[in-house]
Amino acid sequence: MSIQESVKEVKAASVVLAAVETERKNSALRAIQEALLERKQEIIKANNKDLERSEKEKLDPPLLKRLKFQEDKIQGVVDGIESLIQLKDPVGETLQSTAIDEDLELYKVSCPIGVIGVIFESRPDALVQISTLCLKSGNGVLLKGGSEAKETNRILFEIIRQAAEEAEIPKGWIQLMETRDDVNVMLKMDEDIDLIIPRGSNDFVKYIMDHSNIPVLGHADGICHLYIDGEAEVEMALSIAVDSKTQYVSVCNATETLLIDRKIAKELLPSLRDRLKEKDVTIVGDEEVAAVIDVDETAGEQDWKTEYLDYKIAIKTVDGLEEAIEHINTYGSGHTDAIVTTNKSKVQKFMDLVDSGNVFWNCSTRFSDGYRYGFGAEVGISTNKIHARGPVGLDGLLIYKYKMIGHGNIVDDYESGKKTYRHRPLNKSFKL
Repeated sequence: MSIQESVKEVKAASVVLAAVETERKNSALRAIQEALLERKQEIIKANNKDLERSEKEKLDPPLLKRLKFQEDKIQGVVDGIESLIQLKDPVGETLQSTAIDEDLELYKVSCPIGVIGVIFESRPDALVQISTLCLKSGNGVLLKGGSEAKETNRILFEIIRQAAEEAEIPKGWIQLMETRDDVNVMLKMDEDIDLIIPRGSNDFVKYIMDHSNIPVLGHADGICHLYIDGEAEVEMALSIAVDSKTQYVSVCNATETLLIDRKIAKELLPSLRDRLKEKDVTIVGDEEVAAVIDVDETAGEQDWKTEYLDYKIAIKTVDGLEEAIEHINTYGSGHTDAIVTTNKSKVQKFMDLVDSGNVFWNCSTRFSDGYRYGFGAEVGISTNKIHARGPVGLDGLLIYKYKMIGHGNIVDDYESGKKTYRHRPLNKSFKL
């Protein structure tokens, strides 16, 4: 089957999937859960092939870590599917209702976007998260994973496709693409694909945006900041800083730049250095940081723009909250930024003025995640300012349509003055 035929098949299936009842979708998700666990050894065997090949090809360590999909990650995606099953079906929810007139009612009702193309690198768990979110939200999906994960992606795709179709989900709702040529063809099919979600490097996302008329949702970089204010509790700040950087380094919500108020720098930095060095973190510091502690590298302009995805962090001293906010809005990627302080007025200002999809107070940037937010999982993090922002779960895969119920109403009655528009809010859900 050609890529054009695959896309057409997903398009046709998505029309039917949009109206599939909640119970059938949840039954399919449970079938996928069971199949993933039953075929766990097949998945691990396929993943080992990918890991062995990628190690020989000298894949970058952060990507190699993302590629690993063994028993713990399999259980993690199974747990994520369980959370997804427990969530309310978002399709068909009445978002707004209005009485246009006494016998003319208008409803704004949530519905699937349609066909979603997701292009991602290295992480097989993303394939499971994306496909199950699309299933629950009633969307058809085209998946293109990185070539480094081709064996793992193939077995996961086949497991999900087979389990869903056996649970009576429309055939063809999910398709797997494997080549760059497939992607280039897909990018031109704007009449059949409604949304593209790319997950990868900045250059990769820009390439997708530059070569398609299809709307794109996603983020390029994850340059996340943690600002430690002069009124922070030192022990709390140290704990949050270490977790934000080292809990899992090769992900987009790990902190890359640490900003420290000069008022607390001399007190905080020696202990911070010791704790980071326990985790083998390379410290890149500005001149003021280097005057207090030994640094591994001196920070330059490029470091404030870099997503390390590794055991490496840039540290800069700032003259208070305003400079921290300015730095974040200048160099950040709009992903996730956090403040540690005891001063609530500073928190309010930070949260209001930092231009990011996720802003946190006294907690790790690593909480920026669809599963941790209770979304079940996520298709990615969006730094866009339209449609969806932050971790994109079920709600980000929905749009809405307006449904109107009349009783022979015609516009001429209102234009002639025979009738008058009421435009009265209704507190009721759409029902025929």
